[in-house]
Amino acid sequence: MDSKDQILAAHAAFINQVVMTGPQSDRQDEFEQLLKMASESGWNDLVATIRKIFHKGRRDIELLNNLDEEDQVITEAILQGLQDPSTLPDPNAKPDPAMAAPGLASMIHAAGSGNAQALQIIAGMADQMSQAGGPMAKLASVIRPLINGERDPEKLCKQMDSRTEAVVLGILEELKNLQQE
Repeated sequence: MDSKDQILAAHAAFINQVVMTGPQSDRQDEFEQLLKMASESGWNDLVATIRKIFHKGRRDIELLNNLDEEDQVITEAILQGLQDPSTLPDPNAKPDPAMAAPGLASMIHAAGSGNAQALQIIAGMADQMSQAGGPMAKLASVIRPLINGERDPEKLCKQMDSRTEAVVLGILEELKNLQQE
């Protein structure tokens, strides 16, 4: 699964909700609530772009300018979904947690280095993972110790299943690489 597929899987429900509610005048309260939640999660550039699509009718490629990769992939999926709903990502698809290790490691590294924005984003992600429960909650429970510098795999991986442990070990490996740079 490449990073684009990973992004689509992680945000499939959001993309589907935007495409299904945005064009319908009788669902504008639901649409606005969705955008409000996205803004509160720090997706201000993405929300501004979505508003241009739905309130100003823009469909041009310039919408992707000044967006990061994740927001670009989400915007492209929304635009394609509006043209052809069969292209919408499966909202039941689950992202491969092993693919998350490099991204999580870079956020943890930045947060541990004092980057307030990275800390805010990773805290939001950890909160979502905690709410998901199970292995995701176990993964969320090690984020704060990782930010604070804990690197002992035995301490971090206590009572984790093998897949979650593999993610943590991947994060540790990425953090080691980032600290050597």
